[in-house]
Amino acid sequence: MSTPLSPQAIAEAVRDAMFREDHASKGLGMDILAVGPGSATIRMTVRQDMLNGFAICHGGLITTLADSAFAFACNAYNELTVASGITIDIVAPARQGDVLTAVAHEVSLAGRTGVYDVNVRNQRDELVAVFRGKSYRIKGKPVVPGLAAAPAQE
Repeated sequence: MSTPLSPQAIAEAVRDAMFREDHASKGLGMDILAVGPGSATIRMTVRQDMLNGFAICHGGLITTLADSAFAFACNAYNELTVASGITIDIVAPARQGDVLTAVAHEVSLAGRTGVYDVNVRNQRDELVAVFRGKSYRIKGKPVVPGLAAAPAQE
């Protein structure tokens, strides 16, 4: 009988499986710095092709970074989880060359629904955006088939 994986090992296995097929995050040059049960940290450098007509990072790309961190955080238990709603407030511009880091953490998880907050900061630790995602778990659908689900953190 094999030893069950720790919640951290499950989160890492889910990260690897998800990122392997995540063409959007990879295409935007995102790097996953950390993942754990209900949490994720992802980094992205703002490139010239990410700038809008005002020479600042397009808000949709900042949202995509935050959404990716949210996705890795809420799927870390190996239960297929999708967004049911998001809100974002962009509080400062990001410019070419800025290194943005999105840190997601679980606020609440009850039954099939969860709430996650993501702060996006630049390399000077200045707040760029505040994101809140609401999640919905699909019953009986693992992210990685054959891998046990991790218990939710209390």
